[in-house]
This record gives sequence, structure tokens and C-alpha cells, in this order.
Amino acid sequence: MAGVAQVTLFLMGSVVLFLSLLFAIPSFSRHEVRAGMTGLAGALGGAVILAAAIHLHPGATILAGMLVGLGITGWMLLALPVGRGERINERPSARVDERTIMLARWRLKPGTPHYATYYRENPGHKAMDDAIRSLPGLLSSAAPMADPLAFAAAEAGFFVAESLREAVDGSVAPTRLTLSPEATSRYLKHLARFFGARNCGIAEVKDYQVYSHVGRLSDIYGEPIVLIHPYVLVFTFEMAEEMVCTAPRAQEVMETAHQYSEAAQTAVQMAAWIRATGYEARAHIDGNYRLILPLAGRDAGLGEIGRMGLLMTPDLGPRVRLSAVTTTLPLVPDRPGDNLAMLDFCLICRKCAENCPGRAIPLDDRREIDGALRWKINAEKCFQYWNTVGTDCGRCMQVCPYSHADAPAHNLMRWLVARSGVARRLALRLDDWIYRRKPHSRPGPRWTRLS
Repeated sequence: MAGVAQVTLFLMGSVVLFLSLLFAIPSFSRHEVRAGMTGLAGALGGAVILAAAIHLHPGATILAGMLVGLGITGWMLLALPVGRGERINERPSARVDERTIMLARWRLKPGTPHYATYYRENPGHKAMDDAIRSLPGLLSSAAPMADPLAFAAAEAGFFVAESLREAVDGSVAPTRLTLSPEATSRYLKHLARFFGARNCGIAEVKDYQVYSHVGRLSDIYGEPIVLIHPYVLVFTFEMAEEMVCTAPRAQEVMETAHQYSEAAQTAVQMAAWIRATGYEARAHIDGNYRLILPLAGRDAGLGEIGRMGLLMTPDLGPRVRLSAVTTTLPLVPDRPGDNLAMLDFCLICRKCAENCPGRAIPLDDRREIDGALRWKINAEKCFQYWNTVGTDCGRCMQVCPYSHADAPAHNLMRWLVARSGVARRLALRLDDWIYRRKPHSRPGPRWTRLS
């Protein structure tokens, strides 16, 4: 019995020590001191268990039994049917007019025909929109979060995306290749990653994904949108955790612009590749979309629409940017996300809502809007805060427990969270304890600061 106890304690101590150090070391490297110290405390516990095994203290058998009992109890708790929801309709019944979204309304210039027409038809938006226009504005040198170097980098990233807005479509090769939908779908996913995407999913184009009217291009403003392409490829691009952790400071919007430029380049290249094979293809990039990318991404199996209204991916949460390509090239659609575990976590977490500086994210449960059950943020409040501080904030992304670094300890927790309602609730409590319920922003990489 003593030998069994010794082996059990040795294995358990080794596992605890290894996992704790696996958590502590990367945490310190990311300047997460509280998390690193928690990891060191766990490593100390593992060392104590190892010492008990090596020296075979008289109480080792009792300790081994207690640890085995705790382990069995833990696995039994993880199997409890907690937080198992059922899939309820999440596909909207109505299309969204792009002219009504804040980024389109913000572009309207007082004194122009588009401005007069829009506010004549939507008088309830005018007072709020004009108030927002009076604020310092995004990337303004007069804003509280102004950082000349970071804002210049953000302007550069947005410039690249803007420069590609006319390259989203083009001529199609006269010779059409005969391609297998299955093989082509696999190839395109690898090609997207080769061009820089984190992930790629495929879906059929649905009406509710497509905007009803153009809202962000002045030369065709207000034109009805007809998208005849049957398939859409959606790409995700990871936003660097070390930059997102600075939100709402300037390094976050710097990273936003960078990933929008990366997303635009990849989508434009992917569309060009498809047209070269003889099929129509159009890229959908920042400022020149024809469809709502989070909805298309969800249908392409890349994640769920979370409490903050963004696409939540299983591996990075909302810490991604998106682009897409619609095409006539026959492809094999992926299975939609239907990630009930992620929706359950968003239901119980509320961390983004409690930390939102603009109080734009709802604290209550999902509601039916346009026939779909979802959370709806207050876009006006969100955009007002952007234009007040000068950045696109990103605080909701920063505090989301799913947004933690792509590291072994966090990935293990993601694996457990995806499989157990009890693990989701335990993970949330641990996250609140280790990173605080209202986490502090971190300074970001040293090279982004001159002083």
C-alpha cells in the first residue's frame, strides 16, 4: 500500500508541478504578475506532494487517498449536465441596411444630399450622430488616448485596407478549370493560412448575411445589394494578445488597423486566385463589405455571436478580425458552429458588459430581435466612447476569458470549458480570482513606447 501511495503522490505531484510552471512562466513573460504568482503557488503545492512521495511521510497514504478522491470527485462534477442549453433560432428574418450602422452614419457629411436624405428618413438618429461628430473623433490628436506614433501606425494600416477597396473584384479568366468541390475546399483553406489567415470556414450565402443597401461607398451610396454568389469563405486573423491587453489605449487600435490590412490583403488574393480559375469571386474587406461577416463566420463554423456582438472563436474568443470572399466556385460548406458551451459561458460571464466603459453591452439574457435570439449592443454608446477617447476601445476583447494567450495552460482550460458546464463556472471563478473581475490594462510591448 505504501508503494502505491508513493507512486500516486509522485505522479500527481509531477503533474501539478508541471502544469503550474507551464502556467507561471508564460504569465511572467507577459507581465501578468498576479497570474504568475498563482502559478508559482501551485508549483509549490506540487513540490510538497513530490516531497511527501520521495520521503514517504507516514501520512503519505492518507494524502494519496485524499488526492485520488478529489480527482475522482472532480471528474464526476465535470460530467454533470450543467449548462446544457438547446439550439434556438439565431438566424435573423430581416436584412440589415448598411446605411443604418454607426460607421456608415459617421461618414455622412453635413450639407450633402446623403446627409439630408438619411436624417429626413431617420430623424431619431440625428441628435446623437451630430453629438458624436462634435467629439474629438477616432485617431484624433485631441483625444485623451492620443499617441502620435501608434495613431500614425493605425492610419498606415487603414490606408492599406482603403487602397485595396477597388481591388475586391476583377475580370474572370476565360478558361474555367474543372475542380472537385471537396479537394478545392481543402486547398483553399490551406491557401488562406498560407496567405496569413488564422482559420477559414465555408458557408452558403444566406439573405440575412447580406446587407440590403450600400452604406459606406459614396459613389454608390444607397444602391440595393444583390449578391448572386452561392458560397462564402470567411477568414479569421488573430489580434496579438500583447496589443489587445492595452485596451482602450492606442496600441489596441494600432493592432486593429494592422489586422484589417492583413485581412484585406488575404481576401483580395484569395478572390484573385478564384477568378484566375474561371469563377467569379469578390473580396469583402474593411469599408467595402456586402455582407455581415460575423453572421457568415458563424454559419461557416468559426464560432458563435457572443454577448458583445462579435464573433467568438473557440480558440481566441473575440480576439480576431475578419474578411471574406463570396464566389460561384462550387465548394463544400462547413457545419455551422452551434457551440452551446460558448453561449452558456457568455450567459454566465457578463465580464465584457461589466467592464464596458460606454455601458453599451447588455447584462441580461438574449432577446428575440428580427426573429433571432441574440444579444444586441447599444452601437451609439459604443461609438460615442470611441470618438471620445480616440481609439476603437477593445476593452470587451481584452477582458474576455476566451481572449487569453494561445498558451498550453489556457488551451487546456478551453478544452475543459468546451466539454463541461461545471468547468465553465469554475473557469469563470478562477479567471475572476487570477485576473480580477475588472482586469487592469497592461502597458503593451516596450518598443511601442518611446519613454
